[in-house]
Amino acid sequence: MVITVAGEKKEVKEGLTLPELIEQENVETPEYVTVSINDEFVATEDKESTVLKEGDNVEFLYFMGGGC
Repeated sequence: MVITVAGEKKEVKEGLTLPELIEQENVETPEYVTVSINDEFVATEDKESTVLKEGDNVEFLYFMGGGC
């Protein structure tokens, strides 16, 4: 099946779970990343059980702190 990850179309296996995708994409500090699928945030407690579907659009969002 084809999904979009960070704006790039990717061919992935059917039934791919969000934790498997996070591992495949070598996401740094996965415990701190916020994930959106089709512009909806995935709750932390739902990450482990989320299964991706054909055409899903996945974005990984990181908190960027900064200041003077």
